[in-house]
Amino acid sequence: MPAQLVSIEVAPDLVDQVYRALLGAISSGTLAPGERITQEDIAQRLSVSAEPVLQALRLLKKDGFVLDAPGRGVLVAPLEAEAMRKVYQVRGALDALAARLAAQQRFRIDPRLIERGRRAARGRNVEAMLDADVAFHQAIYEASGNPLIGQSADPHWRHLRRAMGAVLQAEPQRESLWDEHEAIAEAIAAGNADRAARLSEEHVSRASEALSERLAQQQARAASMTPPTKKGDKA
Repeated sequence: MPAQLVSIEVAPDLVDQVYRALLGAISSGTLAPGERITQEDIAQRLSVSAEPVLQALRLLKKDGFVLDAPGRGVLVAPLEAEAMRKVYQVRGALDALAARLAAQQRFRIDPRLIERGRRAARGRNVEAMLDADVAFHQAIYEASGNPLIGQSADPHWRHLRRAMGAVLQAEPQRESLWDEHEAIAEAIAAGNADRAARLSEEHVSRASEALSERLAQQQARAASMTPPTKKGDKA
């Protein structure tokens, strides 16, 4: 007698679509840190039923992108500088290794990837900027010839997209990031493995520093807007 399986009521791909839509909004800043979101509101905005939203929010909570809120709904989790610094450390090591291996093969990064990134940097669509950036780095992972690099980096990129989005929202020199990308691509194509690895490490280090500076500015701004506690007020 064949085993009985419970029918699936929510299509997994729909849950994934809602998850990606919410993660994209969190990464681009459309849903800001500390913002409260409810199952009903998201379902209405995405024109889907409440169940896939509930499942997507559970996944986002597990992955650390949202937190339980007092009362109803959840809050978009804050970006924590120390946690992201550690993620960038891992990314820096993986990117340097990938660039070194790609350079040993004198791989030529498709110049259309760089042009796509420059075009996005001149616009205002943060999500397009993030997609272009990720595509460039994934091209280097693939060029390395070692699939374990991309597999190791992949779990961190969801958090990296959010960190990059926070910086790109206010980064006055977005296009200069693509000057750095182009320099890395040129070193790889020239077969200069040491230079490609060094430029990759420096690129990631600057990104980490930019995020730390951005978060420090946000904290300072939040502190300046907090009214001072009056004498006699309860803490």
